[in-house]
Amino acid sequence: MYVARNLPMMLELEHRFRIVDLHGHLDHDEVSVSTHGRDIGPDRLERECLQAGVVQTAVSPTRRPDDIGYLRANNAVARLSVDRPFLAFARLNGSLAAADNPISKLRNLYAPRDTHHTRPGDVEQYAYDDRFHGFVLDPAVDGLPDREVRDELIDVDLPVIVYCRPSFPPAAVTDTLLNDGYPIVLAGFGGYPLDNSRMKNVLALLDQYDHLYLDTWAVRDREILERGLLEHPDRILFGSGTPAVHQNVAVMEILTLDISEDAMSRVFNKNPTRLIPGLSVESEF
Repeated sequence: MYVARNLPMMLELEHRFRIVDLHGHLDHDEVSVSTHGRDIGPDRLERECLQAGVVQTAVSPTRRPDDIGYLRANNAVARLSVDRPFLAFARLNGSLAAADNPISKLRNLYAPRDTHHTRPGDVEQYAYDDRFHGFVLDPAVDGLPDREVRDELIDVDLPVIVYCRPSFPPAAVTDTLLNDGYPIVLAGFGGYPLDNSRMKNVLALLDQYDHLYLDTWAVRDREILERGLLEHPDRILFGSGTPAVHQNVAVMEILTLDISEDAMSRVFNKNPTRLIPGLSVESEF
């Protein structure tokens, strides 16, 4: 896999599906790309989309240092998405600790919003700027936005992709976000990294929350993927996690499942375009 990832070109996939990718990252910082030796800028990402037969990809910034914030990174990603098969999602951070323990709860009582944290006005600006189509939250990495910011997310009612990690499990999403009512997509079935028990628990949550969706990023268990697609055919969305996972690899993981063509069409295209109109045929470049 590593060798193929670093070849100049990969074999282009041949399939008859229209595929849109809900889960991608774009490194807007060319200095970072050259320093770390990772060619993950917009041109390389666009080539990988073409190789995998992906017509559009939702992209958000890669992780930034804690004291910088995402305002400039979000705007850069939106700018680099113009005239490319990308849809920009704004990444948000916050001052609140994501871990559910007494120390974190005490800290959150005295955790004022700093200058680099997302403000309610930022969310409003992103939402009414036609360059952005949703938001990304990774509370274990970036902190959890405060109540004022989350109230603004309720008002704008755009999809929010949420990462679950050991310190911010699906139960924490239920306690802090799921009752707000806007569409939430749990990345990787809520089980990253490879926590099958969390993935199975999240599948059960789909029966309780009509506005909850799951994407397929890094779900390596075929049984869990097939179960999700068979039991909840309208709530599973294709997400590759590119460029960490080459889109060819992520697409093949779906194509090799024991499911119907209709189920594949749903996860690749119908479900994500219903949630995010910008991914529709009319919006292709």
